[in-house]
Amino acid sequence: MWADNETSEDLLGFRIHADLLIDVINDETILPVTIGVFGDWGSGKSSILQMIKEKFEEKKEGDESEFKDMETLCIYFNGWTFEGYDDAKAALLNTIVDGLEDNAKLSEEIKKTVKEKAKKLWASIDWMRGAGMVMKNIALPAVSAYFSGGISLLPFAHQKITELGLNSPAKLIEKLQSKEGKEFFESLQKKEVIEKKKTNAVADFKNDFEELLKSTPFKKLVVIIDDLDRCTPDRIIENLEAVKLFLNVPKTAFIIGADPRIVRHAIVQKYKESNQIIEDNNRIIDDYLEKLIQIPYSLPKLSEPEVETYISMLICKKEIENSKFQNIYFQFQQFRLSDRYSAFGLLNFESILEKKDYDKIKSNVITVPSLVPLITNSLYGNPRQIKRFLNTYTLRKRLAGVAVLKDFNDSVLAKLMILEYSELKLFRELFELQSNQDGFPSLIKEIEKICVGKLLDDAHKDLENSDFREWAKPKLIKWIQSEPKLSSVDLRDYFWISRDKISTSILASSLIPPIVKALFNELEKEIPATATRKIIKEKFIAFTEIEKNSFFQMLSSSLKQNPKQKRYYEIFNYMIEEKIENSAYQYIEVLKVIRESDIDPSIAHRLSSYKSEPTLSDFLNDYFKNSNSKPAKAFNLKNNK
Repeated sequence: MWADNETSEDLLGFRIHADLLIDVINDETILPVTIGVFGDWGSGKSSILQMIKEKFEEKKEGDESEFKDMETLCIYFNGWTFEGYDDAKAALLNTIVDGLEDNAKLSEEIKKTVKEKAKKLWASIDWMRGAGMVMKNIALPAVSAYFSGGISLLPFAHQKITELGLNSPAKLIEKLQSKEGKEFFESLQKKEVIEKKKTNAVADFKNDFEELLKSTPFKKLVVIIDDLDRCTPDRIIENLEAVKLFLNVPKTAFIIGADPRIVRHAIVQKYKESNQIIEDNNRIIDDYLEKLIQIPYSLPKLSEPEVETYISMLICKKEIENSKFQNIYFQFQQFRLSDRYSAFGLLNFESILEKKDYDKIKSNVITVPSLVPLITNSLYGNPRQIKRFLNTYTLRKRLAGVAVLKDFNDSVLAKLMILEYSELKLFRELFELQSNQDGFPSLIKEIEKICVGKLLDDAHKDLENSDFREWAKPKLIKWIQSEPKLSSVDLRDYFWISRDKISTSILASSLIPPIVKALFNELEKEIPATATRKIIKEKFIAFTEIEKNSFFQMLSSSLKQNPKQKRYYEIFNYMIEEKIENSAYQYIEVLKVIRESDIDPSIAHRLSSYKSEPTLSDFLNDYFKNSNSKPAKAFNLKNNK
């Protein structure tokens, strides 16, 4: 099994990306700079950031002491770990100032100077933290009454809050009753804050921070912000706003790792009340990002040779002892210096390892070359998805061993899992067919007869003109044509070890990608039909197949748990009306486990409009055949007219 953690161990050949970004940061003519390392969830962003961090922290050759090199101070900040902090902006600022104030590389004398200069910064942070909480609709009278028994806030606090334009009472948020809420109130009365002569905290902060940096021997400051795309939209914006404070501070570099789709979504949420965002959505978003991030760097998806290399290296690391793997790892790094395009796998291992170790790896990797194109296509070259795929594959192989299944072929298991990942609907249909046909579904025999031995275009044309049009996709044709062929294989054992996933799919063992959660949260709100359709057309359709399956899993699970919640039915209805592939099928699968009596009559009446929809009609007519129930009467109302 493989842990789903970021690592600086480069099994992807991604160090070249880290080295490039380090080279950019080391160019002092570019500083100050903000770099965005962009990629989908699980694409390897965090691992690259870890490589950058380790590179800046490593001891340089020839150093006499551990801390002789004072070129760069690198500070790492994980936005997600501060998700519960009362103000994400203050959390980032605290981390940076702490990193300077308590740095082990500094002498006691310099530390003393830094701590003295940091006092102004802490005062600014306290004020910004307090202001941030006020911005979250804390009412002045409520704050004053709650913590001071009716005593009004100090004049300075009143002045600052008045500057924000928040004179009217608002709802007292939960955090006001927490320790953080009390700290906020007290921070508004701190002596250092009250005595500040200037009112522009942002300008003061920049100047004070620049002075603080000058008091240290560091030539530049590098701040890495990771896992931003796991945060809520509000937290993402708060972190980005914090970065803005440093945009013009000399000799600083910020590296932000995120899924750009999540960041764009957060910006939309920030400006959604503005008419401007409605009129020119993309322009507002682009302007915001361009002002904040000077260098956007998008990670490429893995190619087929890279996927083969990654799988081979993962298995190699798991199967042989660490000292031997380190030799393989070194050889891989050397190989990449001269060849960035070929796979580094079994053929390379054979000349490096002893026969027993090589055979051990070979028994696990033997299916990879033929299936790599399918894995690459189905998992969209995503390292996290590949790792999760291998984890599930390993678990099922172990189950087959424990159950002592005879004539079990690992290649068949891998091939079926690829279908499960990429085409869940067809995978479930195949399960139903093989269970009713003693493990030998006639469907497989028919589609193999149509596709095997033909060119892709010819096979596609023949499938389009057959009863199996759903299989007429290039990736599915390649799946059908790949080894091993399945028409002569009893599939019962393979579906038996997958039976825990038949209803929920392999995605149940995976985390939901942040972009999917963001879209689901957006659609879950009661918004007009036109807005809902627009979101589905613009955002859902752009998802990968894995993300679409993941969304359906989230929606289906929510509806099963809350069968009386109308909004979940409405989302399914809109998706069907927008002709989203597999939406009707997914809807049926959910309705199968919901009692008819739990469905509101208004929803049943809406479902009656699908009586002519081929996929839904037969199921719905049978589902509401009990004409005595209120939902059934509502469904059949049109027939009674």
